[in-house]
Amino acid sequence: MTQSDFNIVKSSGEKVKFSLHKLRASLKRTGADENFINQILDKVRDELYQGISTKEIYNRAFALLKRKKSYFASKYKLKKAIYELGPTGFPFERFVSAILTYSGYDTDVGKIMQGTCVSHEIDVIANKNGETTVIECKFHSEQGIACNVKVPLYIHSRYNDVKSHWNGNAKRSTKLTKGWVVTNTRFTKDALTYGNCVGLYLLSWDYPENESLKDRIDRLGLYPITVSTLLTKREKQFLLSRDIVLCRELLHDKFFLDHLNISETRQEKILREITLLCNLSNETT
Repeated sequence: MTQSDFNIVKSSGEKVKFSLHKLRASLKRTGADENFINQILDKVRDELYQGISTKEIYNRAFALLKRKKSYFASKYKLKKAIYELGPTGFPFERFVSAILTYSGYDTDVGKIMQGTCVSHEIDVIANKNGETTVIECKFHSEQGIACNVKVPLYIHSRYNDVKSHWNGNAKRSTKLTKGWVVTNTRFTKDALTYGNCVGLYLLSWDYPENESLKDRIDRLGLYPITVSTLLTKREKQFLLSRDIVLCRELLHDKFFLDHLNISETRQEKILREITLLCNLSNETT
């Protein structure tokens, strides 16, 4: 039996064929070398069985990466780390805002905008080159939940209400030209079809190709604090409660580690992991 004959179970409960190519691609994103990736693939392949869960495959690969270099494991757990931003969606909104800020936008989070009919609380407002974009964030703290067509339907109507009021005011210094929907999971096929048809920009974990959430995070080195393999869950929650959402924000606010009574030796390890993770150093561990 070849590895492609094994059925694996996704978090949604769906059964799919095991793909060595997909696992290799996710391991390559960590920065690990080809030799080490092949060692992990051989180990996982040897332990495959019918009905194995994607979670179990992930756990095995993660443990091997962590044993080698902690920041490899941190990059590998990116998807899971975004779920850990919950249970509320606010840290995710801050996270999306930060990605846009580092892409040259001026952003505001959680502002009220007046529409022609009613007022709306907008998750993120972004301005760049004389254009205003409104962004709605749909955060899920559990895997396997996709955004269906109701989400872009609802957001498109809100966008049109705000847009007609905003652009109807001649005193505005910018034009409202774009509406985005951002999710940490995926869009259903109908959601993508409708969103693209009405001109909404849809951004999810793996969409659009080469410009997805995971692509932008890797390219900009904007990892959420929850990717750290060296911080405890309690420490991460403390940092999130202090609006430290990005790893690189902790590099500027190191004093929070003192507040957590983290020893100097451990602080050095945490900051080294984060520095490597954020592409701020060419060193290797």
